[in-house]
Amino acid sequence: MPDPISWGYSWPYYAVALGAAYLLGSIPVGLILARLFGHGDIRTIGSGNIGATNVLRTGNKPLAAATLLLDGGKGAGAVLLGAIYGPDVALTAGAGAVIGHVAPVWLLFQGGKGVATSLGVLLALDWRLGLIALAVWLGTAALFRFSSLAALVALISAPGFAYLLSGRQLAELAGLLAIIIVFKHHANIRRLLGGRESKIGSKK
Repeated sequence: MPDPISWGYSWPYYAVALGAAYLLGSIPVGLILARLFGHGDIRTIGSGNIGATNVLRTGNKPLAAATLLLDGGKGAGAVLLGAIYGPDVALTAGAGAVIGHVAPVWLLFQGGKGVATSLGVLLALDWRLGLIALAVWLGTAALFRFSSLAALVALISAPGFAYLLSGRQLAELAGLLAIIIVFKHHANIRRLLGGRESKIGSKK
């Protein structure tokens, strides 16, 4: 990769990484798997989301697990490919993958909420941070049974852990991901505050 100090020479790497990661993140895994396995359009049930939590509402746990892993894999894969050209490009690719998942061009920019993809990004950038975020998610989900609350707690706490583990750059990306997650969960936040949020495993 060219000297990163020369932005005029290196910006194409960032642009290509961002675009490629966006397209990778845009693949609607949950929607595709649900249709392949006879569950129709996943957007017509439950929350209408295309992520693993809503796939779980079909009653097909293996399919939900596959959706979770593949959505996370999109984020991790984008980071690992970007890392070929340096850590800064890897950060850019991670952001692109999450943006692609939450606003996929194939679905008129109406995508998922980005939680699994964000966790995949964090795991690939710093496995310690990813495991901490995953542990926070699992602990919060086990305690309160709300997927949305677990996602919010895990991603909002991630920037602080990122700063302690890796410094400012990773913390800034984690902060961006947290902002995206909060924005995508605005309706969930209202339902949580109103006591109307569905718990994990609920079919409605």
